[in-house]
Amino acid sequence: MVERNAGRGSHIANRAYTATGATVLDRARDVWSRADMVMKVKEPLAEEFAHLRPDLTVFTYLHLAAQPELANILCERGVTAIGYETIALDDGSWGRGVLQAEHGGRGVLLGGASGVRPGKVVVLGAGTVGASACQVAAGMGADVSVLDVNPTRLRYIHDILGGRLTTLMSNRANLEEEIVDADLLIGSVLITGDRTPLLLPRDRIKQMKRGAAIVDVSIDQGGFAETSRPTTHRDPIYVEERVVHYCVTNMPALVPHTSTYALTNATLSYGLAMADKGLQQAMQENRPLARGLNVHAGKVTHAGVASALKMPLASVEEVLCA
Repeated sequence: MVERNAGRGSHIANRAYTATGATVLDRARDVWSRADMVMKVKEPLAEEFAHLRPDLTVFTYLHLAAQPELANILCERGVTAIGYETIALDDGSWGRGVLQAEHGGRGVLLGGASGVRPGKVVVLGAGTVGASACQVAAGMGADVSVLDVNPTRLRYIHDILGGRLTTLMSNRANLEEEIVDADLLIGSVLITGDRTPLLLPRDRIKQMKRGAAIVDVSIDQGGFAETSRPTTHRDPIYVEERVVHYCVTNMPALVPHTSTYALTNATLSYGLAMADKGLQQAMQENRPLARGLNVHAGKVTHAGVASALKMPLASVEEVLCA
């Protein structure tokens, strides 16, 4: 079942859903009331709380570490909540305009020009997002540094980019030294399920160059900078402490068609497993999916979420067998 026009923003027509056997319903509330499992992109919104019930599974981005109210509602209603962002394989992996002067930036061309020094890009976090950011920035000719606490990830990025960047262990000294000269600072730090650690207090941001830019990819989990606050695609940028901030939640929505198919490709197999086998068997047979379980039967089952919200932790095995 699909809500009518749900795919409009991604340029997917209603007939594309019906052609594959889906039923298109006129109202979202009808989908919620008839479905055993709801798959969506964003976490349940306040106006959707009324549809949450004990026999419902919600499979979506949750980001509960930054949303205690939602976590409490899910527990109170007895919902089974599985977060895309906490599904992880055994290796831990998941299965530009803000520098322009018109936005208050430094007017820096990251790749530089003949006789002009390239812009400096600092990336915090060497996971999937951080690695992609490094590849793009290095490909543009920028002076790139990446910091992470995992030396294995740093070696990996160094190798795939042929040494065309600087890799540094993430500690206070290295971080403070790098951000002073940064034209663009990208925060892609992730602790699965938990709140993003606050790595940049306000006094450190004050030391950055006037017009430098921060892109906080971790904003859905609370953000890595004290000055970060959620923004939207409609109003994405603000300036604080003379630094341009881009902290849009759900950044992939900027390219909705591509991101819709990418997300579906990554999550569909998990949804089908639960539909075909039931929740308990699917999670027993699929460890990455079990890692994605955040809340079940009123209990928090993800260590990161429990830690961030200071709530009791129950094991997945315990709640599924109860």
